[in-house]
Amino acid sequence: MTHNLQQRDKEVIWHPFTPLLQGLPVLPVKRASGAYLYLENGQQVLDAISSWWVNLHGHAHPHIAEAVAGQARELEHVIFAGFTHEPAVRLAERLLSILPAGQSKVFYSDNGSTAVEVAIKMALQYWYNKEVKRTKIIALEGAYHGDTFGAMSVGDRNSFVKPFAPFLFDVEFIPLPDTDNFQLVRDRFRDLIAGGEVAAFIFEPLVQGSAGMRMYPAELLDALLEIAKEQQVICIADEVMTGFGRTGKLFATSGLRHTPDIFCLSKGLTGGTLPLGVTTCTAQIQEAFRDPDIMKTFFHGHSFTANPLSCAAANASMDLLLSDDCQEQIAAISYQHSLFVERMKDHPKIEQVRSTGTIMALDIRTGEETSYFNSRRNSFYEYFLERNILLRPLGNTLYILPPYVVTSEELDGIYVEIEKLLEQL
Repeated sequence: MTHNLQQRDKEVIWHPFTPLLQGLPVLPVKRASGAYLYLENGQQVLDAISSWWVNLHGHAHPHIAEAVAGQARELEHVIFAGFTHEPAVRLAERLLSILPAGQSKVFYSDNGSTAVEVAIKMALQYWYNKEVKRTKIIALEGAYHGDTFGAMSVGDRNSFVKPFAPFLFDVEFIPLPDTDNFQLVRDRFRDLIAGGEVAAFIFEPLVQGSAGMRMYPAELLDALLEIAKEQQVICIADEVMTGFGRTGKLFATSGLRHTPDIFCLSKGLTGGTLPLGVTTCTAQIQEAFRDPDIMKTFFHGHSFTANPLSCAAANASMDLLLSDDCQEQIAAISYQHSLFVERMKDHPKIEQVRSTGTIMALDIRTGEETSYFNSRRNSFYEYFLERNILLRPLGNTLYILPPYVVTSEELDGIYVEIEKLLEQL
């Protein structure tokens, strides 16, 4: 049965980030529950990466499933131009109530990449509508904001985007700030902005996910935002991965002194149940679009904008997220990660180990450069699968980003297997 499904898959499906030749075999999943995936061969696998960082509350959560089922019996979808519905309005109201201060409107789309596309277009058209020539965007080196062309343009110019490099628009990149380079980064940032041509600054707050879970201090980001705000540069926080508790707070930017102007949200927004993207903005951003001139309208939309099923899932996920039990779990996972980081910080086979909230990562010494294309990636992936744990290394970078239902014992089990791997190297 399993072999048959694998063969059928191989004949008709093209999987993401997967070579068509020499790729690892795909694993048929029969069902999922809580933190576990149940494969057709009977294997039970702990989903320690929340299925690409989307799952917050465990798989097939009954509260979310019931909300989606109930919504499906009432309204599955309706065009969102000229119509609205309760799940979308309620979700927007709730998001604006928990986001950092100043956000006042929600624009719906389909996923993280489209949420970023909306943000970029919104920022650029803001200045266009105001008849001010500001067309440059600043981003951080190592950034990943999605795989559509605008999102690729503001992302790192690495091997993944090389075939498309001639078609991407120009962006100014500054290094990821740290305590050693910050003065140089700050000066470069200030010089770029001083010319008066910068429209927006886009960033992944505190953690760059796809770059290898690279982490940087909140106070350094805050200092850059202060400079941007002084020069009226629009600040775009891509919280697609970091939102909804991943960094220990509801949003990575929740503790900053300077609030972004635009937020991009997705992944955990629906608890990992259905696709949904959100871009929010301040009242000031909207004002440039409030004009009798129809050509100042934001002409952007998606067929499945504000899909009622997705909005119902997001509302149910928020019920769970804001509960005391979930917040206590987030704090417990964050604390347990921090203890493991402390224990492993001087391990001779680790280059660096770090954590921010529920995200923990370590770079294993392999004799090669730390990179997504490190040759040990597949062997590490298979090592953990053989031990019933799903970890999808970013090259030689291992990371744990679990659903919030993971238990202390399950986390300890992952840590133990990591230590065993290090012993074998």
